[in-house]
Amino acid sequence: MSGDENNPHPGDTSHKHSGSALHMGPHKKVASSNPLVLHGRHFGRMVFALCNYPSLLTGGMLRLEELQDSSIEDYPADVRREHRVFMELVDSYPNLLERLTTGKEEDVIHVRELIGKGASSARGDGTKTLKSAVLEWLMPKGQPLIPPLSQNIKSDCSFNHEVTGALLCPAGLDWSNAETKQNLKSGEIEVRGDQWPMFLYAKYAYDPEDPWQGLLRSDILIFGFKHVFTSPSSVEKEPKATRSGNAHLHGMKSVTKGSLAYIATQVRFSLSSSSVFSRTDTVTDSENFYHSILDLLEDPDETEEVVDLMAWWTHRIFPNPSSSQRAISKNSALSKIREKCTALQALTNDGAN
Repeated sequence: MSGDENNPHPGDTSHKHSGSALHMGPHKKVASSNPLVLHGRHFGRMVFALCNYPSLLTGGMLRLEELQDSSIEDYPADVRREHRVFMELVDSYPNLLERLTTGKEEDVIHVRELIGKGASSARGDGTKTLKSAVLEWLMPKGQPLIPPLSQNIKSDCSFNHEVTGALLCPAGLDWSNAETKQNLKSGEIEVRGDQWPMFLYAKYAYDPEDPWQGLLRSDILIFGFKHVFTSPSSVEKEPKATRSGNAHLHGMKSVTKGSLAYIATQVRFSLSSSSVFSRTDTVTDSENFYHSILDLLEDPDETEEVVDLMAWWTHRIFPNPSSSQRAISKNSALSKIREKCTALQALTNDGAN
């Protein structure tokens, strides 16, 4: 949004990412079963994670008034994305827009804070639980990792360790090159968030002639997604055992662009040496990374590849067909009931004719 994040103007191109509601506000941990907090947790994972939700809702309400006399297409691209996220949020929770429109000021403020706290706490919980899980996934089967990585000290991660360094090495750079490795470790080569790491690619292999090949299809991303959305135990189980946990509780039946960008960002942070997820962390540059992934997934020119990617993901995370599509076992009690019902309907139709 523009310099005044609560009062954007159409056509204003002076906006900065740091002032946008689609960027993180202060982190406030919360433990609550309030429905709005729970919804904020799931919406943050599913649609947009690194977001200042109170600002998003405040700006969105003001923008609705402005849009009575203008078009959303008159706004800059990041404001259009912000408004889309705002509309998805108010449409995803019963009567939320009405509560924001007609509620007392203190109630409206409380609603905005609850949703924001939910999204923030989900992000914090994901960061905490994935940190140790990701390190376990890096262990060779039946062998220790050499040198070992401590689950309590992250300073040994990132480019300071051979394994995490290889995974975080930007695609297009050669981690096996001693000079490149040293320059990454020392910081002489500065890695921005939009320089995507090797771990995003299937088998951690990047083809500069076909940069879409294997992108966002790595095992470590699949493990991370299952860990957060289905259950930590589902990582080691067969696909048929993975419909549980957060996804099941919220009726999630497909992988979304937001959820994929969220997991990629969480895994990347887990591999880094940073100990605290912060919007001001210029080392990990997590917000730029997150936005760059979403930019690709929402690019209309990449629709064909993105549709194929999302179908690939949904098949791996939610392989079971819905109950309406599931074939009924032969000779079961249910099949007999259905057969009798079909026969009775046929007789009734014959009689009517």
